[in-house]
Amino acid sequence: MPASSTHRPVLFPLPQELLLAAAFVSDAQYNRNIPFKTSPEAVRLYYLYNHWIMRTATYFFIFLNLSLAVFEEPAVYPLPFLATSLVEVLCLLVFFGRLTHFAKITPRNVFWKDTKNICIMVAILLSLTDLAIYGALRIYNIKSIRWSRIARPIFLINFAESRQIRRAFRSIRNTLPEITYVFLLFMFSLLMFSLMALKLFGERNLQTAEGLPYFRNYLEIVFDLYVLVTTANSPDVMMPAFDFSSWYALFFIAFVIVNTYIFMSLFLAVVYNNYKKHLKNEIRKLAYMKHRKMIEAFNLLKEEEGAQPVVREARWKQLVKLVAPDISNSHRELLLRISDDEQKGFIDKKSFVQLADLLNIQVITLKIRSHPLGQWMPRVYKSAVSQFLRSMVRHRGFVWTYDAIILINAIFIALDEETPYISYAEWVFLALYIIEILLKVYTYEPRVFFGKNQFWNWFDTLIIFAALTATILNTTLRSTTKYNSQQILDIVFILRVLRLIRIVDSIQRFRVIMNTLINIVPTMLTFGGLTLVVYCIFAIIGMELFHGKIQFFPVNSNAPYALECGNPALKDSLFARGKYCKNNFNNFASSFIVLMELTVVNQWHDILCGGRPAKLYFIAFHIVMVIIIVNIFVSFILEAFFVEYSLEKSEVETAIEQKIQELGMGVQEEVLQDEQLLDNMESAEHDLEGEVGTKTQPRGLVFKIASKRYRTVDALLQRMFEAEIPPEDEGPSFEEILNLSPTKRNFQNGPQ
Repeated sequence: MPASSTHRPVLFPLPQELLLAAAFVSDAQYNRNIPFKTSPEAVRLYYLYNHWIMRTATYFFIFLNLSLAVFEEPAVYPLPFLATSLVEVLCLLVFFGRLTHFAKITPRNVFWKDTKNICIMVAILLSLTDLAIYGALRIYNIKSIRWSRIARPIFLINFAESRQIRRAFRSIRNTLPEITYVFLLFMFSLLMFSLMALKLFGERNLQTAEGLPYFRNYLEIVFDLYVLVTTANSPDVMMPAFDFSSWYALFFIAFVIVNTYIFMSLFLAVVYNNYKKHLKNEIRKLAYMKHRKMIEAFNLLKEEEGAQPVVREARWKQLVKLVAPDISNSHRELLLRISDDEQKGFIDKKSFVQLADLLNIQVITLKIRSHPLGQWMPRVYKSAVSQFLRSMVRHRGFVWTYDAIILINAIFIALDEETPYISYAEWVFLALYIIEILLKVYTYEPRVFFGKNQFWNWFDTLIIFAALTATILNTTLRSTTKYNSQQILDIVFILRVLRLIRIVDSIQRFRVIMNTLINIVPTMLTFGGLTLVVYCIFAIIGMELFHGKIQFFPVNSNAPYALECGNPALKDSLFARGKYCKNNFNNFASSFIVLMELTVVNQWHDILCGGRPAKLYFIAFHIVMVIIIVNIFVSFILEAFFVEYSLEKSEVETAIEQKIQELGMGVQEEVLQDEQLLDNMESAEHDLEGEVGTKTQPRGLVFKIASKRYRTVDALLQRMFEAEIPPEDEGPSFEEILNLSPTKRNFQNGPQ
């Protein structure tokens, strides 16, 4: 269900209690923890604040503001200062309006205690002040620095919509104390080894391959050994000493073992341990907050049924229609039958609290359709030959056969295309693929086969027909002209090789890895935002520090110092000899590329130029990006795999599946997999006629729970902690929940 479906402004009069309860349920469903006023006007403003258009517009202007660095001096695509300044002012006005809107819906004391609101206001004031000063100085041709550009990522971090990025930054902040101790110990080891290297090699008059003094300056030794920790200069840094005496290799071996393998692994262990601890604390807060919001919604709508507080069926339907207006009536009735299992006409507290989870579980409505050929030519379509053909297509062996064909085709693609037999074989493979699609369309109902969720069916069909079109076009052009369109055909070949992913997904052991990769995509976007923030900050600093110090010249350029990248100080340097002149900070795009190269760390020491300040800049980036952020990302992947291996379906999902089967409106997921309906991602609708293995249903609809592949790791972890909260426990207040610390683990007793 799209996130936008729950954020539509209410255009018709509804009871205030119902609107407020719907806001609580929507917050619980999407894990929002924004404290808002409960007055009628504030609730309506809160609905508007969470509307998908408002959120999309906010993100648009945030990224527009960040992208201004591409058009400002030093620019990739220069624009007049007046144009960029007007766009920036527009962005700041939008941010101020969004912040004002937020202030209208939150209590005043909460708003002014929230650090992120203060950060946004300060960033707006600083940006306007800097823009005015820079513009005034520009009028008098006085060169100055746009120092406020470094504050632009603050908007990406601190708006309420970016809670995932803030959570990642909180994980970094909470992990820093432990990392600091390990880093200090690591630096002590590095300094000790550097001192030993100075004493061992400094007085032996050794030289590097470039003829420079070897290990005679202590600070240079510290830097070279720091680079060795990243293995970027191995074995070059060791060779002068190794050539002098083979025994000196023991020093470098010991250094690598202690600092590269032990300390770097220790960094990962510390980051992972603290990240896991603080992640669980964050998830515990979310779980308890969701539970609390559902209790608040129940208390708003409850009525007395004997001595038991309940929510009447009519009120429940109004609530669900308001929270999730896009779900079908049949889906809504299914949720009601699950919540009111005994059909008493009301929902008790325990069942009501599960509503947010019920709405988050993707239920696929499967429409029972007969094949058009079965209606147009019933005798032919239901004949013995036709039934045998369709049963053959549904058989597992049919999929295995085409998996083998794909593998053989991949081998042929790798061979020489100019060989006539290889060229003829491509026509054979194309014919086999077309036959495969035609057989499946003949077997399965076409409208379902090409349904909106049938990614693999669309993918296979488009790839095959694109290859067929390109092959026919290429053959025609070759026979009539000298034009060769092999490049187009090569692209199609590469796309066809991607069909191998289907084989990987069909293997059970590989499926867990595929699940994890799919599950971490949303969080990869979060870490992408985190990386964008770090890159923007370091790119802007780098442009201010190193802009213009390096220039790129085309090959055979006659410009002065072209071989030295426009800087005579780089003569005979590794940087100039390696032709790294394009690796500069002359604009925003080049800065990003350099930072990406530094993140990979290979040859990163050769990219350095500009003396000790540049080295300090690059080391700072390496510590922040590689040692901290990359390790946190690795920690998340580890946690994702552990969760994927250990966590089964939640109790709520199991209850839905049981109810679907009890109502006789369900289809077993195993049946779908055995039939191989060309949807190994388990997300599609498909034909459920009697002949496909399930009994014919009297109804027009059946239901199926979407695969657990759609679950995010955060959602899985949250369900683990929710299991520790008794349904009858209303828990602490919102303020107490927000103050939960990692050491307060007992949910049943609340904060301690």
